[in-house]
Formats: sequence, C-alpha cells, structure tokens
Amino acid sequence: MNAVTQAELLRSLPPARRYARALTGSQPAGDALVGAALRAGLPEGLSARLALYAGVTKLAPPPAAPPSGAALGARQRQLLLLTALEELSVSEAAQVTGIPTDAAETELEEARAALRSAAAADVLVIEDEPIIAMDVRQLVESCGHRVVGVAATEAQAVRLAASKKPGLILADVNLGAGGDGITAVGRIQQQLKVPVIFVTAYPERLLTAETVEPAFVISKPFEPLALAIATYQAVSSTVPIG
Repeated sequence: MNAVTQAELLRSLPPARRYARALTGSQPAGDALVGAALRAGLPEGLSARLALYAGVTKLAPPPAAPPSGAALGARQRQLLLLTALEELSVSEAAQVTGIPTDAAETELEEARAALRSAAAADVLVIEDEPIIAMDVRQLVESCGHRVVGVAATEAQAVRLAASKKPGLILADVNLGAGGDGITAVGRIQQQLKVPVIFVTAYPERLLTAETVEPAFVISKPFEPLALAIATYQAVSSTVPIG
C-alpha cells in the first residue's frame, strides 16, 4: 500500500471511481476495479490520487473492439480520460500510465486524431438553458455525432427518447422548473437501454456512492476534448467486469 493517509485516500476515491467507471463503462465494473486496485496495493512515490489512478490503470481490462473507423488503443483511452476528464497534466498522466512524458504527448496527439474518425452516434441533449444547449449541440456535432433532439424538460426528454431512440444521451442534472435530469434519465432507461453522459455543474449529486450512478460525468465548464472522449467511451465502452 502506498504511504499515504486514510484521509488522503478517502478524498481521492470519488475521482478514482469516476475514472474507473469511464474506463469500464459502468458503475459496478468501475467500483470493482477500484476495489481490486486497493487490494492489490498502490504504487509508491505518488500522491494518493495519482496512486489510485495508477492502480486502476494497471488492472483495467482491455477495451472492447472499437467502432468501425475508430482506432483508439487502451493506453490512448487512458491518457485521454486522465487529461481531458480528470484534468491531469500530461506529465501526471505519464506517471499514472508508467511511460515517459514525451511518449505520452505522442500518444495523445495520435489519440486526438483518431477521435475525429470515430463512429457517429445519434444523441439526445437534455438541457434547459437555451444558450448552453446550443453550445453543447455544436460541440456534439463537431465531434461527428448527430443531435436528434434537444429537450428542456423532463417530460419532453422522455417523449423525445421514445420517438427518436438515441444511441447516447447528454443530460444536465438541474432542469429548473422543467424537472430533474436524473429522474428523466431514469424514466428513459426503463424503456431504452442507452449510455448516458451527465454534463453538470453539480457532480457531487452523482458521486455519493449511495445510489446507482452514471458511468460518465463531466463537470461544467468543460473542454470540447472532454466531451469528445466521453462520447467515444460511452458508445464504445468495454463489457463490465465481474
């Protein structure tokens, strides 16, 4: 076990769980991976957060076969998630994955190029703020995906999902007077099994470890690359580990 305090480990568990879920594609598989990393022992010489990331990375299962036209390798996915979603520097991501910084930079350049050729998905956006919805739509389309609907309320989201059958949902948590994005997604997934990315200013509502959590959470404000890698992972994630 790494020479870090229990308090440091506890503070680092939410981001480690988020990263593991994004790697595996589900909450149960991600949490099982974090547990396996803790049992196996964490690497020495790193902070608690980086050590947890490194332990998860070492034990992560290989990704499923990528969609036609996409060619992201396992390490490229890891580096993209670590830098874009977890906001590590390239040098920190290199430490986590155990490669030199210059090699990590090269891998990231190749990964960003591969993202542009990834297979497209039909996306439903759930967002009550019109300007933010326009921005998200533009970003989704710039990633090569198709936006099949934009819902501002819980009821509208359920109706659009039933009629459009999206392959991916991007949902805000707080829909103001229009309801709740978490509830909307729960209702949709009773009828349609579809990957979901929550794009929210309230990630703590989704990282409580008290209820079923989504595999993909992006905090607002976010970078376009974070959305690109999250959408790619969501539509091409691995089969959950047991």
